[in-house]
Amino acid sequence: MDITDTDPGRLTRPNHELSMVVVPLLKGVLYREDNPGLWGSLLNLQASVRDYVAVLGLELMLDEAEGYAFLRSRQDEDEDGQAAMPRLVARRQLSYPVSLLLALLRKKLAEFDAAGGDTRLILSRDEVVELIRIFLPAGSNEVKLIDQVDATLNKIAELGFIRRLRGQGQMIEVRRIIKAFVDAQWLTDFDQRLGEYRRQLAGPSEGEE
Repeated sequence: MDITDTDPGRLTRPNHELSMVVVPLLKGVLYREDNPGLWGSLLNLQASVRDYVAVLGLELMLDEAEGYAFLRSRQDEDEDGQAAMPRLVARRQLSYPVSLLLALLRKKLAEFDAAGGDTRLILSRDEVVELIRIFLPAGSNEVKLIDQVDATLNKIAELGFIRRLRGQGQMIEVRRIIKAFVDAQWLTDFDQRLGEYRRQLAGPSEGEE
């Protein structure tokens, strides 16, 4: 082999660029608007990223139209029925308040999209409080309700489904990745779930242990 044909820089640059894309994806959701340069690299290296993360038992979920990408674990068993690899991306059990508010925000986003206009759904904390108020018993403590909504919003922000607007702590943006986790079928069944959510949020009724 002619060593003049070997350029270490040429060999390492592709691997370096791939790592620059994969590492942020392993940490969480990648948004086009947050890092347009990194997003462009992801699109250019999409096939390589898919091959790379497949070795880790992951698959790339990418929505170019909405501008987000994330990794999720592949099915627990392969086609031959063999046990899957250890799960790299852990599943999270969500509380009922978090699940309910995610569903309400997803439904609000669907209504917002159907109305057309702006592409960003911005809500105030007061609007979020009103979304969830109807699921609570009449006369619920207002301070306690607001504290619960704040805590739930903080958790949803940690999960990456909303973000608080800079300098406007009481305003949130519903991030469109929520559509990938609360899908159309879930919304179709939404009304059937509301009774369960009401019971969970209201707590045990009289006579129940």
